Parts: sequence; structure tokens; C-alpha cells
Amino acid sequence: MNRQLAIDTVNLLPTVRPAHTEYSLGYHSDYIRALTGQEPGTPEASEALDQHWCIDFCWSVNDGLHSQWASRGRTTEMGHATYAADGSDQTAPAVCPFTEPEEVWAFDPVAEYGLPDMEEQVADYQKQVDTHRETRPDQLVTGGYYRSIVSGAIAAFGWDMLLVAASEPDKFETVLDGFFNFTKFHMDAWASTDVEVIIQHDDFVWSEGPFMHPEFYRNVIIPRYAALWKPLKEAGKKVLFCSDARFDMFMGDVAEAGADGFIFEPVNDFGWVVENFGQTHCLVGSAVDCRDMTFGSWDQVKATMDRTMELAARCKGLVWACGNHLPANIPQPMMTRYIDYLRNAWLAET
Repeated sequence: MNRQLAIDTVNLLPTVRPAHTEYSLGYHSDYIRALTGQEPGTPEASEALDQHWCIDFCWSVNDGLHSQWASRGRTTEMGHATYAADGSDQTAPAVCPFTEPEEVWAFDPVAEYGLPDMEEQVADYQKQVDTHRETRPDQLVTGGYYRSIVSGAIAAFGWDMLLVAASEPDKFETVLDGFFNFTKFHMDAWASTDVEVIIQHDDFVWSEGPFMHPEFYRNVIIPRYAALWKPLKEAGKKVLFCSDARFDMFMGDVAEAGADGFIFEPVNDFGWVVENFGQTHCLVGSAVDCRDMTFGSWDQVKATMDRTMELAARCKGLVWACGNHLPANIPQPMMTRYIDYLRNAWLAET
């Protein structure tokens, strides 16, 4: 683990190896017990796991003091499929509280959920930053916000009512402006802390790409990202934009809006991303696909790791990650071969 290496990577400074992060490692309970001899979830197990996996960069966001929207107003519970090995995270969907598009078009999240006092929010964010630096001194832990413009609308309305409301772009823009204002408050708060790196998460596309007209993204959504990032940039923060699914067609626009890097899944071709942004932006991802790790052969996984290593030489700042997570159903032998191969390659480099 190396915090300074992660900071240098985000800042596109030379490093002895790529920085490293992974998502969902904590779901691998049996693997963690076997590797560390500790009970998963304990500080001792987490530290030993992160040490073995060379986790330099920790993906972290915080939606603020009023993040429990369901206790403050109308929101949609879409349910959650089983992801954890024991199925403990499965939840059933609830009835959407919005039945007509007019209800969505009239919705204002600031009025519905309220915003906390700014000084209290800044203090809470700074406390989180300080705690992370104390408990994880060898790792860069980011700040950030999850339910940004489109993700906020998905959380509030659910997909069905969101898509119905999006059929009237002018009215829908007004709705999204409300989520922009809600998000902007939190970006202003983060700007007042001394955190180094902010993740702006917004799942604004589907696996195939945009679900609205591309020009709506370019004219309505992405310019609001630029406004969100203005206070962060003025405060000297680095901004990494994160979205599930395929958004390579918008990476140039998001870069122009001010993003310093991208956190992305392998549905975006890693070679193309490196070719277009490897010299100018921090990239958090790889050519490795968790579906190969779960259902494929070691030769398939090794080939994508080798391809990533080859392309890493053309990146000024790469945080290696299997971009679509490491789900709990990846076989333990595959987890072991993956990290052993990575560690041995990095040892050879240094």
C-alpha cells in the first residue's frame, strides 16, 4: 500500500508501478478467512487483505447528512438482486410513489429532502477525511458524491417513471436542474475540505450507451458537471468522473468539462481509452473483465492482464482495477492467481 504513489498517479507524475484498487473484495468472505486467518470485516482482516492486494487507492463517496432520502420524502426502492455470497443484500422492490409524469416534472429534491447546514456538512466531510487519514495512513481515500444528477433522479423516481418523464426533454431538464442544485451544495462542501481527490459518480448511461438523445447529454447534463466541478477545481482538487456502463462517446465532452480522470468498466475498450486519454487523464480501470474471471479460463484472464500491462506503459496515470468489480462468485483459485500474477509483475518492475 502506498498513499503517495496513488496521489502521484492521479497527478500524472512518474511512479514505479501503477496504483491499485479493486471493488467488492470485502464480499469474498471465505477467501479472506483463508488468506488472512481473520474474520472478514474486522480491522485486522481488512488491513491484511489490503496489504496483500497492494490497495493504494480507496474508492469512497458520501452523500451527506441528508442522505437517507426515504426518511425525508418520496423516493423509489427498486430492490436489489443478490450480490453477496449469502444473499443477505437482496431486497424486494417497493411501490413507486410517483404515478404520473406530472408528479415527476413538479419534483424538487431540495424542497423534498432539504439540505443540511453548510458548516455542519463541511465539518462532517472533514471529519471523514481526517478519520480515513488516521485509520488508513498508507492509502488515498477519496471524497465524492454518488447520487449526482442522473443517479439522483434514478434513486428518486425509479427507471420507469424517469424514462416516461424524460420523454419531454424541456420539462425533464428542469427536474435534473433540481438534482444539480442538490449535488452542487455537496460539491461546495467538499471544496471547503482538504481532501485531495473527489469522485463524481453518475450512472448516466446504459451498457450500450446513452438512453436519451446524445445532444441532451452534451447540452444539458455535461455542462452542469462543469458547474459542479468549478468550486472543486478552484480549491485545487482533482476530479475523477465515474459511471457504470459505456460512456466512451462522452469522454471527450466530460474531459472538456474539467474531469481529471475516468473510472470506467471494461465495456469501454481499454485500448481506445488509453489511446485517447492515457497521456492527459488519470485512468482507473483495465482490460480485465470479471466475467472472464468468474466463468472463463486463467488463459483468458492472463491475456487481458498482459494487455493491460502493455498499455500501462502508455499511461501517465493508471490506477489498475477490474472495472466491473470482483463479485463473490469468482472462484478462490482465480482470485489467488490474479493477485499473485499482478504482484509478481510489479515486483519484477521494481
